[in-house]
This record gives sequence, C-alpha cells and structure tokens, in this order.
Amino acid sequence: MVLQAEEGLITTAVRVLVATAVPVERDAVARALPAAEEIRLPGAVLCRTAAGWDLLAAGVGPALAAASTAGALTAAALAGRPYGLVISAGIGGGFAPGAPVGSLVVADAVTVADLGAETADGFLPVTELGFGTVTHRPPESLVRVVSEATGARTGTILTVSTVTGTAARAAALRARHPGALAEGMEGFGVAEAAAAHRVPVLEIRAVSNPVGPRDRAAWRIGDALAALTEGFGKLAPALERKLAPALESWNPHEH
Repeated sequence: MVLQAEEGLITTAVRVLVATAVPVERDAVARALPAAEEIRLPGAVLCRTAAGWDLLAAGVGPALAAASTAGALTAAALAGRPYGLVISAGIGGGFAPGAPVGSLVVADAVTVADLGAETADGFLPVTELGFGTVTHRPPESLVRVVSEATGARTGTILTVSTVTGTAARAAALRARHPGALAEGMEGFGVAEAAAAHRVPVLEIRAVSNPVGPRDRAAWRIGDALAALTEGFGKLAPALERKLAPALESWNPHEH
C-alpha cells in the first residue's frame, strides 16, 4: 500500500496487517477492502486486498493470535517486505455505559487483564512480580486518526483468556482498570508479536455485547460485524492520508 504524506513531499510504502480472531471477522473487514488474492502461510491463510492490506484470521485467544501474527510478520520480513502497522480487529464486549452495543472502540492502551498471580491480598499483574509487561500503547497520533475518521470511542481494551460472564467479574475488572471500555481475547497477543518486530499496533473492537452476565439473547453479533465493516470503510482512506507521517514520529523504544 502506498501512502502519501500530507505535505505531498514524501511517498512511503507502508504495508498493513490486520489480524482478527476468526474468519467471519476477517470477512467483515474484507467487505470494506475487497480481496484480491489468498496467500498460504504455515498454519494460516492471508487474504491480500486490492489496496494492499493483508488480512489474517489469527485464531482465538492471546497465545494463538500471537503465534499466527508473529509468523506473518516474520514471513513478510524474510521476504524483504515488512509490515509498517499491525491492527488487531474484531468484535468484543463493551463496558456500560461507555461502550454500548454497536459502538466502535479504539485502544489507547492494549492491556492483558489476567496475566499475573492471585494472592491473599488480591491480583498482582506480572509487572509487579518483576517481569514482563501488561500494556502496549498504540501511537497517539494513529489513535486520533481512527477516532476522528470512524467516531470510535477511545479507552483501554482488555485482553482476557476467559470471557467475562458475571457482574462480579465485570466489576472487578473495572475496579482494576477504570479506563477500560471493551474486552477481547487477542489484542495483547497481537501487540506482543508486533512489539517483538518493533512494529506499531492498533486495536479496534466493535461491541457485540455488554461485559457482564452471559446472556446470548443480548448479543448483537451481526450489528457489530456491520459496524466493523463500516469503520474500516472510513478508516482506510484516512490512513492513506495520515499513516506515513504518523509513523515517522513513532519511536519503538518508547512503546
């Protein structure tokens, strides 16, 4: 994908990888970015769009999402065509009232909610145990581009290995992460893979259900997938104008 800086002086080829959990989410993104061809990788299939974006159904959960995304990033780097941006995308739960069903959320922090240890005094994140990280922060300039182009709400998106199914669990997560607007199962894994390759990451979620008691009758998966398609339809042209200059100021060592 060739992206032109706003001042019209710099033209930079920036390749974008979009990682979803499952094919239905990938296909929702593809409806905004018509596909041109399929490329087979070990254990995965990339859908390359006519605009030059690569779409990957990376698998459910942070571990498989990280492994699949890392594989795609490595394959691209070895081919001499590395990605300049990774986007973790899909549907997820939204914390009321900040992220109602059908809304779009872009992460200003991609945070893993349950990586750590339970103690008698409560949960300790892995950082307080003296190793690892629990949060990746997308470039602020790109978060603004997404929000302005799509109307997405901005806040923390939590990555969980077990989807929240009770009011008590939802309350506990909000108490530990007061800035949380949504939860998913893949964002942190995708972000870890991107960080290992020193590539910036975004996470975008369309809200399909409230975070809290598990009530399948309240899920609006079709509406969320439609919101994902609409969001990427607005986002792609915005990134064409603003991605290259935004990446010029991004420092991987600060993230």
